[in-house]
Amino acid sequence: MAILTKAPRGTQDVLPEQSAKWQHIEKTAMKVAELFGFKEIRFPTFEHTELFARGVGDSTDVVQKEMYTFLDKGERSITLRPEGTAGCMRTLIEHGLLNGALPVKVSYLTSCFRYEKPQAGRLREFHQFGAELVGAASPAADAEMIAMVSQIFDQLQIEGIELEINSIGCPECRAKYNEALKEYFHSHEEELCETCRGRLERNPMRILDCKSPICHKIGEGAPVILDYLCDDCQAHFDELKERLDSIGIEYTVNPTIVRGLDYYTRTVFEFVSTNIGSQGTVCGGGRYDGLIELLGGAKTPSIGFAMGIERLLLLMENTGVAFPEESTCDIYIGSMGTKASIEAANLVNSLRAEGFKAECDLCGRSVKAQMKYADKIGAKLSCIIGDSELEEGKVKVKNMGDGTSEEVELDELIEYVYEAGLGEIYGTLDSVLNDGISNLKPLNIPPEINF
Repeated sequence: MAILTKAPRGTQDVLPEQSAKWQHIEKTAMKVAELFGFKEIRFPTFEHTELFARGVGDSTDVVQKEMYTFLDKGERSITLRPEGTAGCMRTLIEHGLLNGALPVKVSYLTSCFRYEKPQAGRLREFHQFGAELVGAASPAADAEMIAMVSQIFDQLQIEGIELEINSIGCPECRAKYNEALKEYFHSHEEELCETCRGRLERNPMRILDCKSPICHKIGEGAPVILDYLCDDCQAHFDELKERLDSIGIEYTVNPTIVRGLDYYTRTVFEFVSTNIGSQGTVCGGGRYDGLIELLGGAKTPSIGFAMGIERLLLLMENTGVAFPEESTCDIYIGSMGTKASIEAANLVNSLRAEGFKAECDLCGRSVKAQMKYADKIGAKLSCIIGDSELEEGKVKVKNMGDGTSEEVELDELIEYVYEAGLGEIYGTLDSVLNDGISNLKPLNIPPEINF
């Protein structure tokens, strides 16, 4: 039978053998964020189009070329989120989270959608880990966000990523810079792409972010924003560098970084690798002190970042970073006959309640086929229950690693699995509630993701 359809171009399926790698990255990022005081936030996959047109900027490639926008049945213009910050800020404003103690620290795992030419590290549906720190204007907040990204990479054991930083100034000093850019690009106007000719008067900084090779080449000779910073912006940038030096985070000042979204002000940064081809930026972020006011809230300084999960995974695989071993079945309980199958299911459910990964036959296989299945799923222990095992109340438990067997009382099987040192969670919820937290044994987390 022919396949009815395939996944849309620019999307990908994450299969079970890959999902453990995704979970490792996501859990590590969320755990580090928690250490820095960030709490998870979730917001809708789609928003009113105006949110992105105003927040991201109608002169950006994202808004002009890349958004998935449609009319819903109520004739409202709706857009699948192309990035996380605008939707996150809308959520904070709408629910009054900015009226409490500041700064507000939130993090999220989210899918985003942009209509771009698919290539390695760039998909039309992609996933990000993002974090936003809202309500702090100081360079200390900038340094803390960069330090958090750096620690995530350290915990994932990723090497060879370089930090590049820049300042794109405030609206006042940027106005002077824009005039210098207009003067420069007017002398090359005929060479610019059609999109950039339209940007020349409205937002000439966007030309520096154009993906056209011709526009990019012209932009290399453009004036540098760092030469136009006002005293306050220069002092902010100098203190950021001092703080990064103090905590030992190496960086390069790259005056060409402007980021692709209009809401950025002052500090912008990127973590870049040369090990994933042309899509070398694995994390980017910066300060956006005017965004919340633009979206209808009170003026609130903020800074955030997003890192692409697909690009991070590609980088880790390309550089041979080790992932934790995938957790497999602790014990497989095979059976012969209906009564034995029922007993096997009962034992499996009891083991699962204790936090063990246990499985039994669901397909009516022969004993030989059941043992093959146990081996395929990586079961650490296995046993077969038949009529004689039920009568005697005993079963032979096989260690699938070394092939040794040991006879165990059926009513002591759970205790035996405990003593074998298997499972991720030792101790039941009941024991915690009745006897205290001390009876909950530690998580069996691989050492490379301990914190």
